[in-house]
Amino acid sequence: MKFKKPKFWDYKKPNIISYLLLPISILVQIAKFIKNVTIKKKKFQSIKTICIGNIYLGGTGKTSLSLKINKILKNKIKSCFIKKYYSNQIDEQKILEKNGKLFKYKNRSESIKQAINEGFKIAILDDGLQDPSINYDYNIVCFNINNWIGNGQTIPSGPLRENIKNLKKYKNVFLNGNKENIENIKKYIHEIDPNINIYQGEYIPLNIDEFDKKNKYLVFSGIGNHKTFVSMLKINDINVVKDIEFPDHYKYSAREIDNIISISKKLDCKIITTEKDYMRLNNNNEINYIKSELKIINEETFLNNISKIYD
Repeated sequence: MKFKKPKFWDYKKPNIISYLLLPISILVQIAKFIKNVTIKKKKFQSIKTICIGNIYLGGTGKTSLSLKINKILKNKIKSCFIKKYYSNQIDEQKILEKNGKLFKYKNRSESIKQAINEGFKIAILDDGLQDPSINYDYNIVCFNINNWIGNGQTIPSGPLRENIKNLKKYKNVFLNGNKENIENIKKYIHEIDPNINIYQGEYIPLNIDEFDKKNKYLVFSGIGNHKTFVSMLKINDINVVKDIEFPDHYKYSAREIDNIISISKKLDCKIITTEKDYMRLNNNNEINYIKSELKIINEETFLNNISKIYD
């Protein structure tokens, strides 16, 4: 699915198109409300569930945070990943499988039941915050600071899956990306509910030493937070002379990859992409990828709060 979000979604304020779409947004939210009140949420007793979700539609770092939580917990308690199967998200599924046990049925409850059957005690769900059928033990809403809430409107008027005021029912927010404007964002969140826990993270490249900083680089990615990826490279003194952005979960054609390689040769550049994007390529030896890991700035507090669900 080659979905590219409309540019007006990320304007600071709604524009005329957003206002014209507002009646549809209201109908969508009413339909979701009816669905939420008519479907009974299931609470699992034999396993604890941690849902890493978002309100902003697009790349907010859910998979990175899921990986980090599993890395922290796996030596303390038997944990696994749950991700609803989508054919256009094979890249994320491969990364999760590379780092732990993944259950990926089309029905999340069925995946959780299978995890229980195999003796897992913690299920980390990559996405699923708006799934009305599951009562999670712990919810975390992820945001990328660069995009934040866009124009603040719900789909299709804006990029939000639900009203931002609903943060008060989730209680945990995770912010990642550039640190600009972060204090204003924290203030906004605490105006919704002063008791919301706010955590912060930043991406750390793990194999940056493999790249010669004397070289020039062309960077491309089809992820939800392309700007954050490019910014991470520049902060680490990678000389990015051109960057190309594709839609999230983009399925590259051979022609498009050949074109990227052609551009890089004209610019006398090496090519860098993300590990997630590399999973969608056929091991092209002209393209290198950056391995990165999410660093939680207030990790001890974060871990202490999560540990309360299984202690």
